[in-house]
Amino acid sequence: MSGDPARHPPPPSRTPTSYDVAQRAGVSQSAVSRCFRPGGSIAPETRARVLKAARELGYQPNAIASGLKAKRSNLVAVLISNLTNLYYPEVLAGLTRQLNARDNRVLLFALETEDEVDAALDQVWRYRVDGAIVAARLSAPQLRAFQRHRVPVVLYNRWSDGSDPVSSVCCDSPGGERMLVDRLLAAGHRRFGLIAGPEDNTVGRSRIEAARTRLEQAGLTPVVAGGSFDHDSGAQGFRRLMMANDGAIDAVICANDLMAIGAIDAAREDFGLDVPRDVSVVGFDGVGPAAWASYRLTTVRQPVNRMTEAAVGMLLERVADPDLPPEVRTLTGTLITGASARLG
Repeated sequence: MSGDPARHPPPPSRTPTSYDVAQRAGVSQSAVSRCFRPGGSIAPETRARVLKAARELGYQPNAIASGLKAKRSNLVAVLISNLTNLYYPEVLAGLTRQLNARDNRVLLFALETEDEVDAALDQVWRYRVDGAIVAARLSAPQLRAFQRHRVPVVLYNRWSDGSDPVSSVCCDSPGGERMLVDRLLAAGHRRFGLIAGPEDNTVGRSRIEAARTRLEQAGLTPVVAGGSFDHDSGAQGFRRLMMANDGAIDAVICANDLMAIGAIDAAREDFGLDVPRDVSVVGFDGVGPAAWASYRLTTVRQPVNRMTEAAVGMLLERVADPDLPPEVRTLTGTLITGASARLG
């Protein structure tokens, strides 16, 4: 490998290779490979020579070829639904950041509804991903398909519908809703309305069911309106609650923040109500707009950073060791006492 590196420049008609870098730096190809491999062992002065040669030649390692050698694609499928919910872009950003930091890349499958999982999975198998993080409901047959394809999966803020255990990271949504209900009851609220999320969304359903059960335990029967996690359905839901109860609603619990913001707008604009003097409104998730001065929403903030870090860590552990048993982590949200509700 010794000699004048300038005598071996790559022809201008082709992309430089690791061989060209090795020639110019006066090192072996394996040294070039170690230099560009995370955790690769190489002397500092050798690394400096290799990087200098790579810059001069315009060389970049081929990630796909490297993955093939290691029998890894370094691709992680992320299936995520309800992108109209402001909470999910934050989740996607967190997952991408955590995966990129570990030299993996995201292959995103955005679902309009959770019923689109089957079509997305047909695509997932074609890309030979190393693993998947799924923020959507998976049925027992779908989970078995991951086992068949030997693709480890971690559910994000979801849990298995079947009897087969599967790794998951969840916020304690039912616990958060019970906390909100208890504080509203302690403040003297007795006429409750609930605005639910889409029928196919297990998280929204679990929140509303937890709130309703807690209220029924207190001897109260809430009025329930359907929603779709967006601002308009929150406003429409509030109007339906008021009409169904002759305006006698003093607390509204929404399955997410965006619907709660819609409910506040409807309370103010359509009914001339003061929030929270006339009616308390609470949400769930802790998205950015919930903190805006015009809303200052009372909500439960999900621990997004901790959840995304846990999901990525659990998945990559199982990519490295497929025999690891499933693990379930449930993380507690934080109550944000804003200005949209009277709490006891």
